Amino acid sequence: MAASLDDDFEFNSQDYYSLLNVRKEATSEELKASYRRLCMLYHPDKHRDPELKRQAEQLFNQVHQAYEVLSDDHSRAIYDIFGKKGLEVEGWEVVERKRTPAEIREEYERLQREREERRLQQRTNPKGTISVGVDATDLFDRYDEDFEEMPGGGFPHIEINKMHISQSIEAPLTNSDTAVLSGSLSTHNGNGGGNINVTVRRVTSAKGWGEVEFGAGDILGPLIGLKLFRNLTPRCFMTAQCGLQFSPRGLRPSCSLMTARHLDQNTMGYLQWRWGPNSAMTTSLVRDTKSSHFTLALQLGVPHSYLMMSYQYKFQDEDQTKVKGSVKTGWFGTVVEYGAERKISRHSILSATVSIGVPQGVTLKIKELELQRKSSATDIAKKKQEAESAVSIHTHMQTHRYSLCLIILNAWYGKFVSDTSQKQEKAKVIDVTVPLQCLVKDSKLILTEASKTGLPGFYDPCVGEEKSLKLLYQFRGVMHQVISADTEPLRIPKQC
Repeated sequence: MAASLDDDFEFNSQDYYSLLNVRKEATSEELKASYRRLCMLYHPDKHRDPELKRQAEQLFNQVHQAYEVLSDDHSRAIYDIFGKKGLEVEGWEVVERKRTPAEIREEYERLQREREERRLQQRTNPKGTISVGVDATDLFDRYDEDFEEMPGGGFPHIEINKMHISQSIEAPLTNSDTAVLSGSLSTHNGNGGGNINVTVRRVTSAKGWGEVEFGAGDILGPLIGLKLFRNLTPRCFMTAQCGLQFSPRGLRPSCSLMTARHLDQNTMGYLQWRWGPNSAMTTSLVRDTKSSHFTLALQLGVPHSYLMMSYQYKFQDEDQTKVKGSVKTGWFGTVVEYGAERKISRHSILSATVSIGVPQGVTLKIKELELQRKSSATDIAKKKQEAESAVSIHTHMQTHRYSLCLIILNAWYGKFVSDTSQKQEKAKVIDVTVPLQCLVKDSKLILTEASKTGLPGFYDPCVGEEKSLKLLYQFRGVMHQVISADTEPLRIPKQC
């Protein structure tokens, strides 16, 4: 049940109150008035164009679903506590029906406090990996004389000879500073070690950032490092890194420099120079599309030089299944790898890789990756598409209705940054003029204290950041401007 509650509070869950533009304490009359008004606006029969009719039908169904839930006291109380997931549970009752809405709301307040605690934990963005190496050489290269002497009928000897565990958490200190704590443990053929690192990153501008790293381990010794990133042009960037390792053999300095350039929409070219214990010059070409990922790399260095080529195919399914293969050849020999990767839960990926090398032998690697719990680009794109559909319908409806006393001239929603360029500001602000024009009724615009992200025609352009609404409107021939916080109620004109 705890897992279900965590899922309920994801950012992309539908807010029925915001969709209907009513308060959480709205009465049945307020709900009914808002529902009737939105039904008139989104009724599919009002549109002849097939695409507009389809979009209007989707919005009409969303409004109808929201009203059905909020107009029923029991369903509304469950929705307030558990969200949509609580209404979709089958086979058991989430809340006893004999309990009153007041009792359920008391439980809701308790869950709200727990929700805030979970949000604080989620800000740390935990990420971890577990890798296991299995030595299966005997499956391919059996020594019969050895197997005859072994008990158990001479079964191949398979063992786990390698394991690696790593974990990292990050926490924002300020709007521009982030701290990351990471650590890892590994063992190979009976020998093991570990390290811990602390990194502090500061975003200096929209074009660059810098970070300082402090590390310690039981093998190489303490480490101090500095890394800088800078966008040179819209298609090219550079990173520079230097470090100082305090090893038992003395100080071991190192530095590296990498430049990268977008060759086209899906292709990147990299050139890296590295100086230190493993000095090398590496050039690589990476092409990443929706269905595949290809890498070609050449390294010349001491002690290893190699040529590597890898290809990964991405299946277009919900589990994000991928199959991959690679070949790598150099002074150390030749290694061929093939494997697969699949998403096994919301935050975990499992992969298995078979490595066949000369003279290394055969190795099976099993790896589980815990994904960061962040808003996915797919969910954001879906919300954006829904908002654009609502805007299309609103634009069409503007030819049929217009308010003579109150006119919304311009409206923007998102994060406004006064000390940056206009280009950056546009990237985090969306135009919501048309959606707000359709919310004007009787020369009045009334928005509740709910987040405006859920309003028809809106979506979140800057997830996790503070947002506001900026309006320029005309009332009875006089121009006005107002700025309202995301969850602040708004009434235009103020006398309404």
